[in-house]
Amino acid sequence: MTPTAVLVDPHPLWLDGLESALRRVAVKTAAKTRTLDAASTVVSEVVPDLVIAETTIDGDVDCGLQWVAATSFSSPETKIVVLSENSEVDHISETLTAGAEAYVLKRTHVEDLVSAVKQLFNRSVFLRGETSVRPSFAMATPPDVLPLTPRELDILRLAAEGHSNVRIARILWITEQTVKFHLSNVYRKIAVSNRTEASRWAELHGLLGTQVA
Repeated sequence: MTPTAVLVDPHPLWLDGLESALRRVAVKTAAKTRTLDAASTVVSEVVPDLVIAETTIDGDVDCGLQWVAATSFSSPETKIVVLSENSEVDHISETLTAGAEAYVLKRTHVEDLVSAVKQLFNRSVFLRGETSVRPSFAMATPPDVLPLTPRELDILRLAAEGHSNVRIARILWITEQTVKFHLSNVYRKIAVSNRTEASRWAELHGLLGTQVA
């Protein structure tokens, strides 16, 4: 079944551009709205697989965070991607904690957005020469790991397995800068200061997959 999406942005050009980008990954746009209030109504009626939303439409950061949390709670099957010009680390972290699956800056390249959407619907990426098989990282997550988002867990596991930031970016179809940003969040959330400590933490919490030949 073709995934469906609801798009939210005050500017028609952005809405049209997002719709065009989603066609590249076979996601059908079910509705386009220009306000968060309208989006809430549409999401409850359509129950889309995906919502891509600009959440600071009126410059109200708190309102946007509340909308993400409310939408995540009322429609848990819907994946939320926030698209914004706000690059403040604290705000991004709060948005992800509120329930967003991904946070994409508006100044990013369209390929990053397309890759983020791909990863939401297919978390296992297999490349020629890979020597390990990874199941969905969202499965069997222990309770004390819940503060980490699915993407942060993905990156932590790969880093703990010894992959470089460049390699992680290639595996997950994201930019190296995005990898660095998520690792920084991971270090802060699990109270470590470097990659080695984070890897040890992942090992102690049973996050490392079994290698197979």
